[in-house]
Amino acid sequence: MATIKDIAEKAGVSLATVSRVLNYDESLSVTESTKKKIFEAAEELDYKKGKRKAPASASVAVVHWYTEQEELEDLYYMSIRLGVEERCQTQGIQFVKYVYDDFIRQKPGGTDGIIAVGKFSTEQAEALTDVSPVIVFVDSSPDSEWYDAVTVNFEKAAKKGLQHFLNEGSRRIGYIGGRETYRLASEPIEDARETTFQSFLKERGLYDPALFYVGSFTVGSGRELMESMLEEHRDNLPDAVFSANDTMAVGCLQVLHENGVQVPEEISLISVNDVSISKYMYPPLSTVKVYTEKMGESAVDLIQEQLCGERTVAKKVEIATTLTLRGTSR
Repeated sequence: MATIKDIAEKAGVSLATVSRVLNYDESLSVTESTKKKIFEAAEELDYKKGKRKAPASASVAVVHWYTEQEELEDLYYMSIRLGVEERCQTQGIQFVKYVYDDFIRQKPGGTDGIIAVGKFSTEQAEALTDVSPVIVFVDSSPDSEWYDAVTVNFEKAAKKGLQHFLNEGSRRIGYIGGRETYRLASEPIEDARETTFQSFLKERGLYDPALFYVGSFTVGSGRELMESMLEEHRDNLPDAVFSANDTMAVGCLQVLHENGVQVPEEISLISVNDVSISKYMYPPLSTVKVYTEKMGESAVDLIQEQLCGERTVAKKVEIATTLTLRGTSR
């Protein structure tokens, strides 16, 4: 703990002055600038007192919700993982990759911290804590009072895309999205893109449940849902379609091309994530960019703070999004 002597030396005043200022002695006559120097010195020393270097031999487990095969179906998690791994490498942090089920089964010793990428329930978070209490969750926040987390506000992301549709004159707007569940659970996880789509359009009297389609976050599901949408609304196509992720949007574009539907002239399309393939679509995909690399980097920064003993309270970091307009929107 910083001593009064440390504060006095940093502020350049006497021990007695520091003691009386910190105790709010009203009989003491000192300038406001002197008080400011003393209080700032006390705060700075208190902040720095807990800083230590992370152990040189620290080993971090990067625990994935998806398998490598599942990552290929939804590149979002792959890009987060790559952000984590690259940051670890540049910071000289040792890391070992695991899939959640394997990690829990093995419970590897010598794990100093965990970066958990994906959707994790409270029960799964507790299981991870049994291996190491030093944890950062990426793309989920099982309990913000106890665990560090890096998240994205998908409600805001959805609103950015939907508002652009309204600005370009679209009023008949369809939705193609997916749902996920926790491992070994049957109930789907609530998706903010889905609920925001419904509430945003209901508030404006524009929501049509017949234009709402949900499957899984894959190219194949995007194809199936778009085929159903075109079949069921052949005589009255939507003006625009909001796809919950880029991977599904790829399937949507394939079906629209195959059926001769002009994009964006007949149907405008906006998705979410802006993974690497988005700019190579034809036409290039308009999407709300999620900074997945920054999510991964931020997770490594948070784990470093914990390993260095810089804080004992949980921190939640929210990464902003940006609407990136390309060729699939008007």
